[in-house]
Amino acid sequence: MRSLTLIFTIFCTCVLAAQKEADYYTISKISIPESIKLEVGGMDFMPDGRLAICTRRGEVWLAADLEDQTTWQLFTRGLHEPLGLTVNDGAIYVSQRGEVTKLTDTNGDDRADVFETVYELPLTGNYHEYHYGPLFLSDGSMLATLNVGWEGGGVSRVPWRGWMMRYDPAAKKLKPYAAGLRSPAGFGTNPEGDVFVAENQGDWIGSGRITHLVEGDFAGHKASLNWADQPDSKVTVRPEDIHDDYGTMYAAHQKVPGLKQPAVWFPHGILGISTAAIIADRTEGGFGPFAGQLFVSDQGQSKIMRVALEKVEGEYQGAVFPFREGYSSGLLRLDFDANNTLWAGQTARGWAATGGKEFALEGLKWTGKVPFEMHAIRATKEGLDVTFTKRVNPVGVKPGAFSLQNFTYKYHKSYGSPVIDLEENEVTSATLLPDGKTVRLVLGGYRPGYIYEVKVKGLRSADGTNLLHDFGYYTLNAIPGGAGAGAMAAEGAKKDLKASPKRPVEMPAAWNGEFDVDILLETEHGMKYKQNYLTVKAGSKVRFTFRNPDDMQHNFVLTSGKKGDKVGQKAGGMGLKGIAKGHIPDMPEVLVHTSLVEPETEEVIFFEAPDKPGIYEFVCTVPGHYQQMRGVLKVE
Repeated sequence: MRSLTLIFTIFCTCVLAAQKEADYYTISKISIPESIKLEVGGMDFMPDGRLAICTRRGEVWLAADLEDQTTWQLFTRGLHEPLGLTVNDGAIYVSQRGEVTKLTDTNGDDRADVFETVYELPLTGNYHEYHYGPLFLSDGSMLATLNVGWEGGGVSRVPWRGWMMRYDPAAKKLKPYAAGLRSPAGFGTNPEGDVFVAENQGDWIGSGRITHLVEGDFAGHKASLNWADQPDSKVTVRPEDIHDDYGTMYAAHQKVPGLKQPAVWFPHGILGISTAAIIADRTEGGFGPFAGQLFVSDQGQSKIMRVALEKVEGEYQGAVFPFREGYSSGLLRLDFDANNTLWAGQTARGWAATGGKEFALEGLKWTGKVPFEMHAIRATKEGLDVTFTKRVNPVGVKPGAFSLQNFTYKYHKSYGSPVIDLEENEVTSATLLPDGKTVRLVLGGYRPGYIYEVKVKGLRSADGTNLLHDFGYYTLNAIPGGAGAGAMAAEGAKKDLKASPKRPVEMPAAWNGEFDVDILLETEHGMKYKQNYLTVKAGSKVRFTFRNPDDMQHNFVLTSGKKGDKVGQKAGGMGLKGIAKGHIPDMPEVLVHTSLVEPETEEVIFFEAPDKPGIYEFVCTVPGHYQQMRGVLKVE
């Protein structure tokens, strides 16, 4: 009997052991010659199976035998920061800063010898005017997206900055397609052929997201509306229609129907900080149990998220889940090969990424094992249906196994948004449906216009497997049947981080208006502090100015020694509470800090330097930043 008990214990331990992503999807690294700076801007497979890759340094390479002894052929060089590449009818198309160019090899020597300008774009020289694409549609036309410029906020000084454009090769004409974009680094189609675009947090963009676009849509960023009244534009929204007073995008949409709501929001810092590529799983099961769903890469957090969509009341909405992290650099591009390997083209220079490497090319393969995951979340009239990849053990199906809360974001011209109007949802019932894989949740406080965090605890599959990932976020734009009152305003908005003993924004009265040292710390592009080594005498009174000329939010957190990693890791795991608290963890290792400082602004704090001489690390605790954005304060 003791032997049987031991065998049973060992079996349970193996089955219930913590699951790892690598058990189901393995990452393979491609060795890149030291002479090649493969900062991937775009990539696509050639008809012969070679991978064509354009780099941010203006080169195009052809990589053969990716899964064996990879060989590299330089196809061309001298392009202007291409950030997109597509192969169509054997020719390579790249999106340079000011044009889309068709590259052709006419003599078979694997070098481009014909360069044809497909269309041109006006430029101002602003560094932020990136150009992505093209994406060919089934009718032979192509889509491209254009960043707004950056001047302390998004600007559109020339047509068509902030737009998705459509080019008709037969008519040789470029037309505006949709507006309201800020930094649309990635876009793609689902299996039905509908177009989705990814966005990054910024002004008018509360958090990362993907949006379904059709011709004439306006996706929310105001600057692009400078050109909405131009010929061929079908966008009906005008600049005067967009302002800060609506509170939320849902409320704005009720007043301005031409404003398109995101299909899925990606909570900033939890599921990405810099959304990029979008690709549909068209492998029909060759890449696991997620056929038909979307994979979305994140450049800043070096990972991939998974999206399950549905249509409710005629519009897309759905859920985003974690999928695979652990990549070497920032994932800008994704592409499947003929063997169902998902390749990730990566770059970090100037943008930074948690992976730590400047660039990489890595493949992701399914091992053949099916993970126990939330497969999809769907809206019902009374709550949400959560479907899993495997049959669920009914013993664990109970309301207490599910924890839900909902929230939304401000719609305003300021950079990003805190989590606002956060409310917990009571799970009044949880029922396992006859398919054995779907749990129906009936919720209290169910309302459209909010993002629902769904966390699962203690649930196992029928074969005893734990969940690989236990949370997801569902964007509820509409309830089936149109029920419910939505997020009409932001009355529940969290206020800015208040002054506290660790954020001393007022000079102490005991200082009598005097201080010993005045320190200025600035940021610079590329997720860096301009100064990473500061000195101060022990116990001195410090007036500290943190100035942020970068184009994203940052903070300054001084730690109690060599504690930058510990504090940064703690901040990254705070979830929704972290967003509401400015990513400042409540821990003794935090000595003083600023709030989240908006782009082109500054904040001043006052503090006494530590009495003990030594090295005190400081970091930015915005998720994904602390590995790159750090320095030391030497106390003498």
